[in-house]
Amino acid sequence: MTAQSRAGAITDNLDNSVCVIVAAKNAADTIAAAISSALADTYVTEVIVVDDGSADGTSEAAAKADDGSGRLRIIRFEVNKGPSYARNHAISCSSAALISILDADDFFIPGRFSHLLATGDWDMAADNIVFVDQRWMGHLDTLAIEKFSPETWFLDLTTFVDRNISRRNRQRGELGFLKPVIRREFLDRHNLRYNEKLRLGEDYDLYTRALALDARFQIINNCGYGAIVRADSLSGQHKTDDLKQLADADKTLLDSGVLSGRAREAVRQHERHIRSKFHHRQFLDIKSQKGLAASAAYGLRNPSAVFPIARGILTDKFDDFVRLFGKKRVITQNPPAPRYLFPGATE
Repeated sequence: MTAQSRAGAITDNLDNSVCVIVAAKNAADTIAAAISSALADTYVTEVIVVDDGSADGTSEAAAKADDGSGRLRIIRFEVNKGPSYARNHAISCSSAALISILDADDFFIPGRFSHLLATGDWDMAADNIVFVDQRWMGHLDTLAIEKFSPETWFLDLTTFVDRNISRRNRQRGELGFLKPVIRREFLDRHNLRYNEKLRLGEDYDLYTRALALDARFQIINNCGYGAIVRADSLSGQHKTDDLKQLADADKTLLDSGVLSGRAREAVRQHERHIRSKFHHRQFLDIKSQKGLAASAAYGLRNPSAVFPIARGILTDKFDDFVRLFGKKRVITQNPPAPRYLFPGATE
């Protein structure tokens, strides 16, 4: 039996029902389009929307997207509990064999799951992402989104974690943006759920822990997920403590003993990277609230924080200098062209 026919046999014997989970807060303007893109896919047997304490009519907007198929369910929390709690609750309420997360202001590209489910020898499977400036919405033809050749490859923990460390002067392309389909059986077998302490990096944390448990994480180059880039995105409004919680999650994984070699070093580097960001932000918060003396005292009480704080301050000053005296950017009213997480050869 060839590899292709073996993959086909695996797929034929699998339950390919998909539950799409949408955790939403104040997403009344965008959630209908997100839901419609999910309901349009025949593999989707459930769409569970969790309105996480919205104050703008998100639940009502979601209900208007119902196509009458009986697949849409809306759950409302009166008090915001965070994306991890909302997603975990939706998982517990669902029954489909596959779990797929969709952000409330994003969309699926038609035919997404037929590509993702073409093979079945995986625990998690994700596809390419197109990042679209919000100003394109209403004018974007999803059929015009580039079709990349459908080669598959498997993502290892070291590569995944390394690609989640942001670097200066490099366009953001963290693999934590990926929105894989995940087998419920794998999650249940390993008792894996989202870390409910996290309001930042909850996807990164779940995927890292899954890879540490030897999850087979398949990637296809074909583009099936559309991410809307917004200046007011909730993911860009995280608090200082959110950074600490994410660094602590890395530390917990490091202390668990399940990692070794290059994988352990990659997670250690990520933990240091996030911890440095936390110390810098904490220093600035204290300076803003209590003054320079109090912020300096924070640095003295935390010797390991001194270098990250100093580096952060120098970086801020350099950026200020460049903005004042560097080459002026040409301001244009036209939104940037869509870009892709993975470059690749088109079909």
